[in-house]
Amino acid sequence: MTIELRIDGVPIEVEDGATVLDALQLAGLDTPTLCYGPNLTPVNACRVCMVEVEGSRTLVPACSRPAEPDMVVSTNTDRVRHSRRLVLEFLASSVDLSVAPGVGAWLDEYGAEPSRFGADRATVGQPVKVQDDLYIRDYAKCILCYKCVEACGVDAQNTFAISVAGRGFEATISTEFDVALPDSACVYCGNCIGVCPTGALMFKTEFDMRENGTWDEDRQTVTETICSFCGVGCSLELFVQDNRIVKVLSPLDHDVTDGHLCIKGRFGWEHIQ
Repeated sequence: MTIELRIDGVPIEVEDGATVLDALQLAGLDTPTLCYGPNLTPVNACRVCMVEVEGSRTLVPACSRPAEPDMVVSTNTDRVRHSRRLVLEFLASSVDLSVAPGVGAWLDEYGAEPSRFGADRATVGQPVKVQDDLYIRDYAKCILCYKCVEACGVDAQNTFAISVAGRGFEATISTEFDVALPDSACVYCGNCIGVCPTGALMFKTEFDMRENGTWDEDRQTVTETICSFCGVGCSLELFVQDNRIVKVLSPLDHDVTDGHLCIKGRFGWEHIQ
């Protein structure tokens, strides 16, 4: 069963149960999102995908609002653009978004100027946590999108090794009792890295290469293959630079993994090189 709604005056048909964001993507509209993941439960945390719905008193998050028959959605009104600009300015003024894909283009598109808050603005800057050879945690880049918490919890791994600690501006992603990562319940599946939108969680290989200036995505190729460690059949995307694997992801739309892997599939490739 399909339903029809209007987006910026254009009729769009979607399956019953689809969200407004599904309809926007079907319409080919580039809608900014940071906390949304197609393989995760929407948590409405980042608020950059807000749209205007006729009859609604407030703007609504497109990622979680169900599409309804005859719904009238506007994505480019002054109210929507103002909201997105402010959210992007608040985020970029307090968090390092320098390696977050797409954010630079959104800042330009909406005319966001994070620097207008001044040099003495509060930030979440803190030292990078490097506690093993697999991945690092750079919470100066964390926007509290909750995607890592969801992937570590019921949406994928069910390990519950990480959660949000603290309140307000002091809130941060943390292990239980803030213990070191190797001492926590983490099983090193790396699914938190696979969903992180800002680089706050990053492969140690990528982090080291960025630090020494050798990371170059333009020189990288992506090869899809099947993990050979067991018979599940997980699909891997091997990112290769200079004939060396630098990180491994999995397609978000793969019907076996939904983008998630175990420690072997995510990190068990160094023997190759």
